[in-house]
Amino acid sequence: MPFYFFIWDGENDAHIAEHDVGIEEVQEVVCGPTRVETSASSDRPIAFGWTSTGRFLACVYELLDEDTVYPISAYEVEP
Repeated sequence: MPFYFFIWDGENDAHIAEHDVGIEEVQEVVCGPTRVETSASSDRPIAFGWTSTGRFLACVYELLDEDTVYPISAYEVEP
């Protein structure tokens, strides 16, 4: 499982909260995804995976360097 530093700046964590997703959930999925694809709408990486609370999320992010992630959006999806 990779380790990343996450950049939270008030804007991205507020956007994620609008989708009823927590910071910890995003970090869980990005660090231990079921799969990673490229978002069709933004061309950014999108990680899909389960949280420890049993939710299946899609998490869109930017990889700023090899170990730094800037989360863009996250929302619950059907597995």
